[in-house]
Amino acid sequence: MKCGVLGDPIAHSLSPVLHRAGYVACGLDWEYDAHRVPAGGLAGFVDGLDASWRGLSVTAPLKREAADRADSVTATVALAGVANTLVREDGGWQADNTDVPGAVRAVREQWDGPVTAATVLGGGATAASTGLALAELGARVVRLLVRDPERAQDAAAAIARHPSGPLVEVEPLHESGVIGEIVVSTIPAAAQTADVVERCADVPVVFEVVYHPWPTPLAASVLRPLLTPGTSGDGRVLVTGLDLLVHQAALQLARFTGHPADDALLSAMRAALPA
Repeated sequence: MKCGVLGDPIAHSLSPVLHRAGYVACGLDWEYDAHRVPAGGLAGFVDGLDASWRGLSVTAPLKREAADRADSVTATVALAGVANTLVREDGGWQADNTDVPGAVRAVREQWDGPVTAATVLGGGATAASTGLALAELGARVVRLLVRDPERAQDAAAAIARHPSGPLVEVEPLHESGVIGEIVVSTIPAAAQTADVVERCADVPVVFEVVYHPWPTPLAASVLRPLLTPGTSGDGRVLVTGLDLLVHQAALQLARFTGHPADDALLSAMRAALPA
């Protein structure tokens, strides 16, 4: 069987490393490769696949196209409006979103405290998925801090559709405060100014989705106390983009193969990541 990851750019993707390691752990002789597919090209690529193809991982800029191309969508995709997974089922393609449950698992792996409110830096597709994860974790208020409020409306609407009915606030990135127990950053390292990092300083959990380049300024602000000789850190928790990547990939592999996304699979995938 064949699977693969689609996106543009795609050469940097770690998905082939993770999924191939997962296949070995599951005893499967499957293929998984990266395919550069530019914006607007997903439907044409998918329509050209033969019956040997089982599943596709989807990354930027194709997540909305994946949801639109699918013959059916999961409840999570219906909420998020974006998909990172396409699975062939009954002759058609079903869109799924493993970023949402993957983010929940990544946080709960390291933080068992309450989540009553949270902040997301950014307002794109990843902000929508992580915002829904925050609502799933219990956040009643989710604040999006964005550079362009108009471009964040889709993400805000997606989070507001969560069955728990969270209040979603959209505020300017460089003016408004950070709220809650968790701050999720989906913005590039270059946008993480000293002021932005300082406003996140009192948040117990930092979830840095960006993993290249590493560390970002926000991640470094959490790591620095841990790495300073003679200190024991400040008690803050850092959840990384690699944590999310592994969890969402394991859930994708489970959809593709039927193998559970258990601790053994997670361990095999993590061991395959570059040092």
